[in-house]
Amino acid sequence: MLWLKAFHIVFMVTWFAGLFYLPRLFVYHASTQDPATRETFKVMERKLMVMTHIGAVLTVGFGVALILHTPAWLQMGWLHAKLTAVAGLLAYHFWCMKLVRTFAADANTRPHTWYRWFNEVPVLFLVVIVLLAVLKPF
Repeated sequence: MLWLKAFHIVFMVTWFAGLFYLPRLFVYHASTQDPATRETFKVMERKLMVMTHIGAVLTVGFGVALILHTPAWLQMGWLHAKLTAVAGLLAYHFWCMKLVRTFAADANTRPHTWYRWFNEVPVLFLVVIVLLAVLKPF
């Protein structure tokens, strides 16, 4: 079980790395007017999204394996709360996918300041998820 937990954490870090950096790219992308720089950001966003997908899939996969290994967790409130937060994080991930497509189509209408706030959302998910997993408060 420790191997499953270790890989769950490794890929969670990978997933969050993508979710922390991708919106930062959106901030810079929304700020630039230079066509060549915009094209560079499109490539960076697309490639980072792929890494973020891999991290997400493997995090969820190892998480499911942990639950299957310890099905008693399904009776505990902390896991239900954590899974709710993970569902919210997945929604944020899919929103990032949509934004990558929006920038790729040169259809962004939001200012860079909006993306600065959007960039802070995964921090909230990280704090909640880690506290629930470590403290198991209920």
